[in-house]
Formats: sequence, structure tokens, C-alpha cells
Amino acid sequence: MDTLAGRVSVAMITMNEQDAIGKVIADIRLAVPDAEILIVDSSKDRTPDIAEALGVRVIRQFPPKGYGPAMDLVLRSAAREVVVTMDCDDTYPAAEIPRLAAMVLVEGWDLVDGSRLQRKPSAMPWINFFANWGFALLASILFARRITDLHSGMRAYRQAVIGRLGHRPSGAALPVELLLLAFRRGLRVTSIYIPYKERVGASTMRPWDSAKWTLKRILFARFAAI
Repeated sequence: MDTLAGRVSVAMITMNEQDAIGKVIADIRLAVPDAEILIVDSSKDRTPDIAEALGVRVIRQFPPKGYGPAMDLVLRSAAREVVVTMDCDDTYPAAEIPRLAAMVLVEGWDLVDGSRLQRKPSAMPWINFFANWGFALLASILFARRITDLHSGMRAYRQAVIGRLGHRPSGAALPVELLLLAFRRGLRVTSIYIPYKERVGASTMRPWDSAKWTLKRILFARFAAI
């Protein structure tokens, strides 16, 4: 067993990803052959069946409870020392998993954010880019540190710190709160730039709901008594 990969869980939440999940799992196995792969799934299609056939640990959450509860469940259910999150739509590079995990396991970071926004990704619509940039600027001002991507779905978390964050699972845009509360808690947090690709399949994101929850989570993380 690879020493590093054997300490890694790769965690995803899935909803109707049958067209992408096979490739994503194959890419993860190539990058970290001995990692635990688990998903919290709320699909109506064949996604969970494909995942189970490929040896993935599947936790069903059906009927769906929404993005936040699914992400909270998959993070808390990961069995290994570092949890690397990804989206299951082939937008994030599985080849970056060893780098992210090593920054936690070797360099001692508690959370490593995979920022998509070194520049505008060609796969990201302009309206999404400007929204992401604007919210990151607001958070940078409120937290007095440079933050480039609040919404990235690819991060590495030290599993032991997840329960200490004090985040609220309900609602959209949970990655915003997870990142910002890590700053509030004084955890060791850093960021690297990663590439971002066109997704496979249709997006289930609701932009206005995400924007509303993003603002609520920024303000909560900055001003709530924790």
C-alpha cells in the first residue's frame, strides 16, 4: 500500500453523475491507488450502482437533503487522516490529489484550498467568474487576508479538524463557511492554484440561492460568536 495514499479519503457528493463517475473514479485510482473513495449519493440514475461496482463506498441520502447536508455527511464519514473533496463531474484534476494530501500529511497544513481562480478559467462563465471574484474580494477585506476562491469543490482537510469548525450544514455554499471558519479557528490554511475543466453533464446549481447563502455564510463566519 502506498504510504501516503493509504492515509487519504477522496470524498464526493453525487446527483445524477452516471456519465462522468466512471472516468472520475478511474482518474482517482490512477492518482492515489490505495485511497478510500466514498460518495454521498442522491441520484435517480445509475450513479450509485456504477460506483458500487467500481468498489466505491456509497452512502445513500435519498430523498435529497441538499448540498450542505450531503457535504457535511461525506466529510464526517471519511475514515482516513486526510479528506480530499472533489466534484464528480470531471471538472477537477484528480492528478492534484497527492499534492494536496501531502501538504496536510507532510507539510502540516490543516486545510488546503484548490483555487480555480489564478485567472478566469475558460470553462467558467463570466457571470460565475465575476460573482466568485466579488465574494472572494469581500471575504478578503473582512478577514484581512488574500482569498481567491471561496467555492472550490477541491480541497484537502485534516479529518481531525472537521468537527471543530462549528459549521452549519443546512443550505447551499457550505465550502464558503468551512474555509472561513478555519481562519476564525486559527487553523493552518493555505491555497494552491489548480486547473478547472468543462463539466460532464448538466449543472444542478441554483445561482441565486448559492449567492444568497454565500453572503450569509461570509457574514456568519466573520461576525458570529463562535
